[in-house]
Amino acid sequence: MSVYKSLTTSDVIVTPFKVNKSFSFEGASDLEASNVGIDRFLGKNIPYISGSDTTGVITIQSQALVYESIKQLYYSNYLRGDDGSPANTASFNPDGTITATGGANQPMYENYLSNTLKANRTFLTGSGDKIGIMSIPSNLFGEYIKPGTFRWKAVSLDITDDGEGGLFYSGNKVGDIIYEHGIAIISDFTLYDTGRTTTLVTSENVTCSFQSTMTIYESQYKCTFSPNEYTYTQNPSAITGSSNSGVVYDFLTGSYFQPYVTTVGLYNNANQLVAVGKLSQPLQSSNVTDTTILVNLDL
Repeated sequence: MSVYKSLTTSDVIVTPFKVNKSFSFEGASDLEASNVGIDRFLGKNIPYISGSDTTGVITIQSQALVYESIKQLYYSNYLRGDDGSPANTASFNPDGTITATGGANQPMYENYLSNTLKANRTFLTGSGDKIGIMSIPSNLFGEYIKPGTFRWKAVSLDITDDGEGGLFYSGNKVGDIIYEHGIAIISDFTLYDTGRTTTLVTSENVTCSFQSTMTIYESQYKCTFSPNEYTYTQNPSAITGSSNSGVVYDFLTGSYFQPYVTTVGLYNNANQLVAVGKLSQPLQSSNVTDTTILVNLDL
């Protein structure tokens, strides 16, 4: 009998599942710590002037460029309508000229929607209008922020997400969250006053909480051996006399001896031990039927 028993592909099942971890940071010093790195930015619809109108607590950016970047990435298809800008059309006139309709904002970008529902995204485009952004690094949120778990508080303001990509304050939609990018955007505070956007970005009394999401792959190995395999015990108490004699007691050599299994080792192709599984209690092998032990390994 071989010491090792090979596993086939049918003996291995790999199952992915999602796990979540909760994070909560209170105070600007918590958010801005070197091992956290949550930054906040103020975007403003103003002309870009190099070196002026900067924003950001950890990294310094231009307010104008932050505004234009957010507009391009997440709102370019929604500048002429909350549920998406209609496609541009053109009319061919009898005199041979062409009249275009719809303006310059043609729906052609991804904009990273969270689902297939109507997006209902609004974006302030007036001169001097402001937006607020919270940027969470990927080493914190993993694959994406778990929908329905984000919260952004500053002073008396309390912003939460609805699980569908929207940010709400007092029952009113005020922005959007891009779960897979870790980006929370306050895009429309006109129901109240735009100064509240600045408060969310600059306040020292701020709290951010959310749950990260990560996929873990669980490998299940089915270790099966027949009644005539692994019929010898390696327990030192089975040795008679000197522990180095290698002679076992007579009752252990009979055909009806059924050893107990306490440990399962998994080896690679080079016969190197890579994992050890301990049973919660000894399992007696059967001398009449196959014995199967399932080993779960999370990676």
